[in-house]
Amino acid sequence: MASIQRTGPFKGRTIGVVNDLSLDEQRYLYQKAKELKTLAKSGGDTRPFRIEDRDYQVYLIFMEDSTRTKESFRNASKFLGCRTNVFDTATSSFNKNESITDTIKMLYGYASDSCFILRTKLEGVCRWLQIALSAYAEATGKPNPGFINAGDGKHEHPTQEFLDEFSFLEHLNWNMNDIHIALTGDLYHGRTVHSKADGLKIFRNVKVDLVAPELLAMPPSYVARMKDNGFEVQIYESLDEYLASGKVAPIWYFTRLQLERMGESVLEKADVLRKSVTFRKDMLGLLPEGTRFYHPLPRDRINPTNPTFLDNLPLNGWDAQSENGYWTRIIEIGMVSGLLGQDFEGELGRPEELPEDFIKETTPAEHKKPEYKVGIKPVEEGIVIDHIAVGKPIEEIWSNIEAIRKILKLNVRSSQGVYHSLRGEGEFKGIISLPDIISFGQKDLKKLAAIAPGCTLNLIRNSSVARKYRLSMPPRIYGFDEISCKNENCISNPKHNEGVVTEFVRKTGSTFVCKYCEREHPFREIWDI
Repeated sequence: MASIQRTGPFKGRTIGVVNDLSLDEQRYLYQKAKELKTLAKSGGDTRPFRIEDRDYQVYLIFMEDSTRTKESFRNASKFLGCRTNVFDTATSSFNKNESITDTIKMLYGYASDSCFILRTKLEGVCRWLQIALSAYAEATGKPNPGFINAGDGKHEHPTQEFLDEFSFLEHLNWNMNDIHIALTGDLYHGRTVHSKADGLKIFRNVKVDLVAPELLAMPPSYVARMKDNGFEVQIYESLDEYLASGKVAPIWYFTRLQLERMGESVLEKADVLRKSVTFRKDMLGLLPEGTRFYHPLPRDRINPTNPTFLDNLPLNGWDAQSENGYWTRIIEIGMVSGLLGQDFEGELGRPEELPEDFIKETTPAEHKKPEYKVGIKPVEEGIVIDHIAVGKPIEEIWSNIEAIRKILKLNVRSSQGVYHSLRGEGEFKGIISLPDIISFGQKDLKKLAAIAPGCTLNLIRNSSVARKYRLSMPPRIYGFDEISCKNENCISNPKHNEGVVTEFVRKTGSTFVCKYCEREHPFREIWDI
């Protein structure tokens, strides 16, 4: 069958995290899923929602076991009329240490147009493949493939988040003004609750109650993100403590204890941890009227946090929630295939543009001879790096000097030291004088700015400052051999040998976030020294 025209604005997009879709795009997804579900339930014409093109290939690559996500995507692809290829962990050749990047490139070459849906233990895989395959697509003249993250490690599960939000909206009669929700269970390992830090932004006012013992608590970075997004957040250690507070949410979201992701020390306490987040019959009378429970499913059949006695009560919202995965995932594939979106009116999601003005050349001072010295001899020709870690404790200044020398490989005749700063009494700064270096390239400047933001670099010619640069904290750090993400499950971690170019984006102050897994790193932690 000849390919039909699919030119929607979402064609070839990647849905790796919730924020890959703007709020307008998320609302469009929910509206289209609502339209499709209504049509299908009433026997209406669903052909506008079907691709009906066997040349469009959907690859389901599940490197972790899955039932609900894989089967909902498989059935969604069948509804759309696409060619569907399923790869499972047990039968695929990924077990032979094959490169994920090379394998996806190979499969991409077999189809004129395609979408890849991946579940992996590694985090940030979809983001990396989007970069790698976009370059490959440009070289081959083929359209960009779409990538959809079906769950990556402990990072995110955006498609589960979209079906969850769709379910909440159904329950709230599509009112996006307010939501008060309790998240309980394994909040530390549960990627479905991590995605809610951004997914709940479709509501104007959000109150979130986090109910979990300390060992299973929501990671601080996600709590901080919720607060940054304007959510009102309350934290409780157990369901008993939460119900005793008298401020109970009418929507609850349970997660199972993900024992397969826990270390031995946590596993030893599994029974106590599970008890603190398992709902009991005697708790029923403490719930607000109209409360609804949700769960991403499947439950632990031996020790469910929302036990089976709840199944036939009005509290059960998880059965309908599970079905909604089918409708929302049809729409997600339809969007990245280009089938849907011609009627979209709103703000398109786009990468954030980061400023690159962290290197500024300034006018050198008028004095003829700089004060910088190597020993007692003034620098006549060379480079002086000044104001290193100015105002910091002396130990930190020396550490910064050492990092500059190691990373920039400044193994030459030189001098260095910690001196008083003119900023004020008790203020110190570091200085490195390098008389044997007469050139400093743009890449070296960027690297120096990334190692020692706030410093100045002075090019000395004929005993005068010929050029002077002030370096500030860069918005992103990338392309250096000396940096790496310290999350061992990140696709960019060197031990996975995928050839990923490490990149960090500054979040606030001196905190940087890995572009792929979104793990936060203090500034000094990103360097391999």
